[in-house]
Amino acid sequence: IGPLLYVTESKQDRDKATCQKMICSCARTLISLSFGGAVGLMFLMLGCALPQYNQYWPLFVLFFYILSPIPYCIARRLVDDTDAASNACKELAIFLTTGIVVSAFGLPIVFARAELIYWGACALVLTGNTVIFATILGFFLVFGSNDDFSWQQW
Repeated sequence: IGPLLYVTESKQDRDKATCQKMICSCARTLISLSFGGAVGLMFLMLGCALPQYNQYWPLFVLFFYILSPIPYCIARRLVDDTDAASNACKELAIFLTTGIVVSAFGLPIVFARAELIYWGACALVLTGNTVIFATILGFFLVFGSNDDFSWQQW
């Protein structure tokens, strides 16, 4: 019984260590993603609040940040992933998401062309858009699979 108990304890210790590594990896990923989101929002706020710009029209891109993941999330809920072929619902969701992302990049350019904001503010907002959408993409790449740390469990 002594050697069996020792083997069982070491297997439990290994399982516990593996679980702790996965949780630590998940926490590091979440911290990195939240840092990316904070940096992106910082660029957006700088494009609005710096004294030489002082126009808050670019904050309308926040609606695009909120809307961009919604079509893909709805499609993931409705579509069964067992089919290996492409699915029309998923393709429509990707198309709508692409339209939302392109609109988020186009809005500051339209504002700058209409002289509602300065071109420097437009550049800061476009930089923030790039960082925010990369963060959203990173979230879905890391937590989008159906494993133990899936976003669907949240």
